[in-house]
Amino acid sequence: MSSEYINFEGNLFPFVCSIKSLKFCRDEFVVKNNDVILVTYPKSGTNWANDIISLIRCKGDNTWVQSVPIWTRSPFIETAMGQQQICKNEQIEARFYRSHLPIQFFPKSYFHSKAKIIYVMRNPRDVVVSFYHFAKAAKFYKSTESFSEMFEMFCQGNVAYGSWFDHICGWLSLRENGNFLLLTYEELLQDLRGNVDRICHFLGTKLKEEEINLVMKNASFSAMKDNKMSNFSIIPDDFMDHSQGRLMRKGIAGDWKNHFTIAQSEAFDKLFQQRMAGIDQRLFPWEHS
Repeated sequence: MSSEYINFEGNLFPFVCSIKSLKFCRDEFVVKNNDVILVTYPKSGTNWANDIISLIRCKGDNTWVQSVPIWTRSPFIETAMGQQQICKNEQIEARFYRSHLPIQFFPKSYFHSKAKIIYVMRNPRDVVVSFYHFAKAAKFYKSTESFSEMFEMFCQGNVAYGSWFDHICGWLSLRENGNFLLLTYEELLQDLRGNVDRICHFLGTKLKEEEINLVMKNASFSAMKDNKMSNFSIIPDDFMDHSQGRLMRKGIAGDWKNHFTIAQSEAFDKLFQQRMAGIDQRLFPWEHS
C-alpha cells in the first residue's frame, strides 16, 4: 500500500503536500497578473497539457521539454518543493505552474488577479481507471488490491484531492471568465491542432505554421512517452516504484470499457447524472459521443 493521505479541512491530499504548504498556498501565495496556471483533477491529462503549453511557450522548440524535468518546468503550487521552485522564478515575467487543488484551496490572491488558468477535465470513468493503474507505482497515491475497491473509493471521493464531482463543479463556476480556458482530454485527442490554436489565442501567443506543426509533433503521445523529462522515468524511487507501472500507459479515451462491469457502469451513470444535474451537459463531450 502507498502512504496514507493527509486530511486537511475534510479533503485528502498526498504526502507530497503538507498542512503547512497547503495553508501557505491558499492564504499567502501571491499569484501575479502574468502567471499561467494549469489546473486539473489528477489523471486528467495533466502532463500532456503541460507539455503542449510548454512547447507553445517555446514556439515548438523541444529543447526545454527534453532537458528540464516536467516538475521543474511547471511546479505544483500546493507542495513545498513546488513553492520553492516558483519563488526561484520570481524574475520571470510570465511564470508557469500547475495544480490539482480543488477551488476552495487555491490561492486567494488568484481571485483578485488577471492570471490565466487553463483547466483540463477528462471522462471520470477513464480517470478512475488511470488512478487505479498509476497508484500501483506512485507512492504518493494509495493503491488498491482490486479495481472495484478503487472504484468505490473514487465514487465516494476518498482519493487524493477529493471528489472529482466537487472539483469539476467548483472550477466550472469560473468557465465564463475571460481568464479561464476550459479544455477536455477527449477533445485534445480528437482535434489537437484546433486546441493548440485555442490555447495560443488564450495566451495571446502567435505562432507560425511551422511552429504549430512542431508543437503537435513534439506533444504527441509517442514523443512524450520517449521523453524521460516528461514520462516520470527519472522520478526518484522515494516517489515511484518503477517496477509496478509507468506514467504514460495508453494515451486513449474509453479504456474504462475494459474495466467497468455492467453494474459499475450503471451505478456510475446514475451518480454522474445526480451530481452533474445542474451543469450544461454539452460541456462533457464523452457523455454524447
